[in-house]
Amino acid sequence: MIYPDRPILLVEDNPMDVDLTQRAFSRRKVANPIEVARDGEEALRLLEQWGLEDPQPIVILLDLKLPKVDGLEVLHYLKTSSQFQAIPVVVLTTSAEDSDIQIAYQEGANSYIVKPVDFDRFIDVVDYIHTYWCAINVPPK
Repeated sequence: MIYPDRPILLVEDNPMDVDLTQRAFSRRKVANPIEVARDGEEALRLLEQWGLEDPQPIVILLDLKLPKVDGLEVLHYLKTSSQFQAIPVVVLTTSAEDSDIQIAYQEGANSYIVKPVDFDRFIDVVDYIHTYWCAINVPPK
């Protein structure tokens, strides 16, 4: 099943990574709208504004190293909120630190992916994310 009306929320502060992610989704012809929050505070504000009638994100791609409010705090908020806890969160970050991986899973991350530096490999990763989380996985209503 594909849910093209459900947005993908990208929480990323690096403009180059935002552009790279959007280009990768565009190249793969992803139909889901991409919403971007450029820091953790903006992500929390955007989530609070999400109406109960609006389609919630089908998946959230979350960087860990964010200004204002870091990604782990955003993740904690999401997974302790009755409104958002069922939304899958994929940590998509440059950190391969064991401690970051461990904490992210303890806080409820559904997946942890270290961003590849090669563009073609990054496109493959985005394709895998889209295929699984947006086309194969059945999200909650």
